[in-house]
Amino acid sequence: MANDPRRSAAALHYEHGEGAPTLVAKGEGFMAEKILATAQQHGVPIHHDPALVGALSRLDLGEQIPTELFSAVATVIAFIYRLKQQQESR
Repeated sequence: MANDPRRSAAALHYEHGEGAPTLVAKGEGFMAEKILATAQQHGVPIHHDPALVGALSRLDLGEQIPTELFSAVATVIAFIYRLKQQQESR
């Protein structure tokens, strides 16, 4: 179940200049659906990466991501910044 992106989800919070992103939500099944629905309701971009969700699910809520995940999370942050730039240029 952890490898199914429709049934597992994790959410990160990141503020530029505040250190590493922090895990703020994680879950499977119904909880994953609630996380995804909340993100959609608030216009938060969703990035599908089952391997990253699996790694994040091993962290405790409120924990900053470990250095081993910096590269993967940086890819997600870059994805989000590109989306925001596209939306702003419209």
